[in-house]
Amino acid sequence: MNLHLLDWIIVAALLALMFALVFLSKTLMRSVTDFLATGRTGGRYIISMFHGTAALGAITIVGVMEQNFAAGFNSRWWEMMTTIILVGISVTGWVVYRYRQTRAMTMAQFFEVRYSRAFRIFAGFMAFTSGIVNMVIFPSGTARFFIYFCGIPEIGHIGPYSVTFILITALVVAIPLFFTLTGGHVAVMFTDFVQGVFVNIVFVIIVIFLILQVDWTQIGQAVESAPADASLINPFKSSKVQDFNIWFFFIGMFGLIYTKLSWQGNASFNVAAKNAHEAKMADLLTNWRLIPQWGLFLVFVPVVAYTIFHHVDFKEVADSINATLVGAGNEAMQSQLKTPMVLNYILPIGLKGAFAAIMLAASITVHNTYMHSWGTIFIQDCLMPLRKKPFEQKQHIKYLKYSILGVGITIFLLSIIFQQTQKVFLFLAISGAIYVGGSGSAIIGGLYWKKGTNAAAWAAMITGAITATTGIVLNQMIDNFPINGQWFWFIAMISSALIYIIVSLLTSRKPFNMDKMLHRGEYALEGERNIVKSEAVKGWKVFGTTPEFTRGDKGIVVATYTWTIVWTIVFIIGTIYNLTTEVKNETWMAFWKAYTWVYLITSIIVTVWFTIGGIKNLKEMIDALRTMVRDHKDSGFVERKKKE
Repeated sequence: MNLHLLDWIIVAALLALMFALVFLSKTLMRSVTDFLATGRTGGRYIISMFHGTAALGAITIVGVMEQNFAAGFNSRWWEMMTTIILVGISVTGWVVYRYRQTRAMTMAQFFEVRYSRAFRIFAGFMAFTSGIVNMVIFPSGTARFFIYFCGIPEIGHIGPYSVTFILITALVVAIPLFFTLTGGHVAVMFTDFVQGVFVNIVFVIIVIFLILQVDWTQIGQAVESAPADASLINPFKSSKVQDFNIWFFFIGMFGLIYTKLSWQGNASFNVAAKNAHEAKMADLLTNWRLIPQWGLFLVFVPVVAYTIFHHVDFKEVADSINATLVGAGNEAMQSQLKTPMVLNYILPIGLKGAFAAIMLAASITVHNTYMHSWGTIFIQDCLMPLRKKPFEQKQHIKYLKYSILGVGITIFLLSIIFQQTQKVFLFLAISGAIYVGGSGSAIIGGLYWKKGTNAAAWAAMITGAITATTGIVLNQMIDNFPINGQWFWFIAMISSALIYIIVSLLTSRKPFNMDKMLHRGEYALEGERNIVKSEAVKGWKVFGTTPEFTRGDKGIVVATYTWTIVWTIVFIIGTIYNLTTEVKNETWMAFWKAYTWVYLITSIIVTVWFTIGGIKNLKEMIDALRTMVRDHKDSGFVERKKKE
């Protein structure tokens, strides 16, 4: 075993805290809405924390480390443009605000209201299928991390399969499955909150330790040894970086806009906010919430790992890691473990256990979030629309639990069998595109275009699914196929969007009643009536604040704008300067050193800020769940007064 007793105590303590909150959630979960969306009691900080933790499973951490081991600091340069897009999306409430106004329990329920019941069922099956395929690598990738990071010994084989691997994979699925079946979405929200607080604290501490452990001179010497046009510090000399070059990030930027709320792995959190304004503020706060994770730890740590592998001072460590990874499977599997194994070798006792605890919490939160989503989507969007009347309360929750259990068993079995051949993020992109390739058109068109039609939604969804499935098959069957998963995702998005527009223009006969769907004007709901003026704001005014913004809300907006504008200026000036002048590596290293310190200081502030805000929201949520009156008819069932 690689972990000390103190390390195991830290892991056990965090797991015990999560179990305690899950048992508390069981006493608070009293309705279908509680099981599906925590009774719509989520405050901005706890919702924004989820947006960070649900996207930060153990497999995601491994995947980003793998990406930035290859791309280095360059990923953050191009992702500065991503920050601009994220803030624009957040402040305008792009998709999020209107979707929350529909009061749909799931995205496919919205599809039924906007398009048809048949399309809802089809979309539900597509989301479910895409989610299961996407999740196939989660348990196995996570299990492989724990086996090698913790040094868990082999105990035998069943045919070609490792018994240790099977048992650890089973535990990776079983623990979050128990959490979800015990407390539904309330348990999911609680465990994600714990991970959200703990992960930022530990990430900041690890970065500080690594800054003290590995000298910037060593980092500079290592990254300068990268091949020509595959630089890890100069983004303008990185065209030959395999897979994770500039086009990878540009496609991701386009996907941020096109697929907003498309991915249903976090579907329940999209409707768990108290109201539309809290959902919008949560989305805005997420820009800050992600700084310690995506802006600091997951960039700096892989660069340090690259240094360990490529600097002569750490040759013995690198040789030892390479010898260990020989038995880790194929090249794709070994690639995933390089950075985690570097941390295994250089982190001290206690901090190594804290990182293992983070990975355990990340594994639990992403698995319980996704299993909850896919299981509930199967019942809510595939089975329930086939019924003429809604389920009874207890019956409904029972079937939801059966469905989640089925998802857990399915991903466990498939994860053991499936052999991954692509890098983590490339596989996630192409498998997710089975659904999001076409659903983005249906969502955006349905929320913003009164001429969007049912036929167009069907055509777009089918186009995206066929494109993505073709990409998966070709990449599995043909080694080093020239079009990777990211590019197939892009092709799926573009082709689906064009098909949606063309078919809508050909089949639109009568404009859709958007006011009724969005509960505006004469259709507004008491208790959730929004200020009319804010709905009428158009053009550049959407970047301003509206009457529902408090003084604190306005302060958050100003701070977010300031942060974004500063980095936008840095990006613009830096891009112009690099296109007109030959910039030395020493200059880039000085820039990335300053960047790291700025993000470290900001991360400390964000960690304290969100911990305080999250604890306040958690208390408010618990109080609301204890006292609120449930509406048991609010189950996601859509009544139909006439035959379609």
